[in-house]
Amino acid sequence: MSASSADLCPICGGHKEPGTTTYAVDIGTGVVVVRNVPATVCQQCGEAWIADEIAEQLEARVADAREKKLQVEVVAM
Repeated sequence: MSASSADLCPICGGHKEPGTTTYAVDIGTGVVVVRNVPATVCQQCGEAWIADEIAEQLEARVADAREKKLQVEVVAM
């Protein structure tokens, strides 16, 4: 059975599978790093796609860190 276009990485053509990634963002006053973020990951190039509902959770964590003016925030999902 061939992979559908949704299963193929648009960057390299590799196969995408469920996995995890690390999300990092510079918030100006510091850095937020979230490890073990559920994502769809290309098995060839490692590019990751995060679902909308997970992205909303990440943005809430970033907003919290920005409000607290944290220099470094490292958390796991």
